[in-house]
Amino acid sequence: MTQTQPPQETSAPQENSPPPPQTSRESPASPGPSMGRLVGVDLARALAVFGMYVVHIGPPLSATTGVASWIRYMSDGHSSVLFATLAGFSLMLLAGRREPKTGLAGRQARARIAIRAVILLALGTVMAMEYGGVIILGFYGVYFLLALPLVRLSARTLAIIAAAFALVTPQLAFVLTSLLTPSVQQSINTYDPLRHLSEVGVLDLLLTGFYPALTWMSFVIAGMALGRLDLSCGTIQKRLAALGATLTAAAYGMSLLLAGKGALRSLAEDGPSSGGSGSMPTGSGSMPADAGSFPDMSASFLLKAGPHSGTTFDIIGSVGIAILVIVGATVAMDRLPRLRRLAKPVIAVGTMSLTAYVGHFLAQSALSTPAGTGTQQSWLPLIMYVLGAILFAAIWSRFFRRGPLEYLLNAATKPAKHLR
Repeated sequence: MTQTQPPQETSAPQENSPPPPQTSRESPASPGPSMGRLVGVDLARALAVFGMYVVHIGPPLSATTGVASWIRYMSDGHSSVLFATLAGFSLMLLAGRREPKTGLAGRQARARIAIRAVILLALGTVMAMEYGGVIILGFYGVYFLLALPLVRLSARTLAIIAAAFALVTPQLAFVLTSLLTPSVQQSINTYDPLRHLSEVGVLDLLLTGFYPALTWMSFVIAGMALGRLDLSCGTIQKRLAALGATLTAAAYGMSLLLAGKGALRSLAEDGPSSGGSGSMPTGSGSMPADAGSFPDMSASFLLKAGPHSGTTFDIIGSVGIAILVIVGATVAMDRLPRLRRLAKPVIAVGTMSLTAYVGHFLAQSALSTPAGTGTQQSWLPLIMYVLGAILFAAIWSRFFRRGPLEYLLNAATKPAKHLR
């Protein structure tokens, strides 16, 4: 699906990102992490992009076996979660990484975030008109707006809020969706201008879509907490790795214990790919969309932890995996300089992830590439898209500091400098 935010400030995994690895540094006003930290984050962004490619272009889970099945399963849901977590991380790069910006600088930073949010919401709506509810950009815009009041909080406070959201919002979403009869949804959608433009309206963005803000804000806030930490510090790296492993093992282990062997089943196994070019009949967000169509859905669903199930176990386990990926990429880039040099073309994709994300949808349309549906069983289209993204990013980054869409997005936020 998805974040976010460095001298030129970034905003999301799909948006403005740090400059190419050879020039990546922290802002002079922000003490702390080394170049390796930011290059690691760029690598994590690239992995999120490629994970989305796997879901959108690769064969469905039912058509894979062995290692391919594992790759497909891990990409489904977890790649978009990694996007959302990195979106929160990127917000901190805009709002002040280790120390929140205050005064005029703080107001301008919040204005930049708000402008980006509106642009992403508009771009996401336009793309949803063609590609359906799978587009994550409009949801990003909502995440950014909802996160604005939190950008000055400490890592500890943000972590507590993220944990509270993970524990409470899935149950709240279950109750709310159970009350949403088709007539209630129709009444809401009738007066929703976004719903008239595309199939993603306010109700979808907040509750019933693929990436509903009610439950997905847990990922964003967790990423914001990570953004406040010095990920180049060995002690913090070890603690985060231990935390990520504990969250993953505890969440999925408890879900298996309580819900049985089907607890980790992907929702994509019961229908079209959750990230295909068209939307599923049911949303793959916090709960099945159009909850009125599922009046008999049992509360035992809340014990599951499959990709996109949006339960407490799914959120906690997915955050754990996102932490492991981000920390792992950071450690690898920090301690393995040879690998960092070899990975430069891949890292370049992470520096222009908005371009890479939007570009693969446009390319799918132009080239009539089949999506990850039951009839698509070849991995060749996916491999070609990944290689194409790497080649484009590697060439572009040799001549330009930002990707094409990242440049436009950055230019659009420049009026925030005039705020007083």
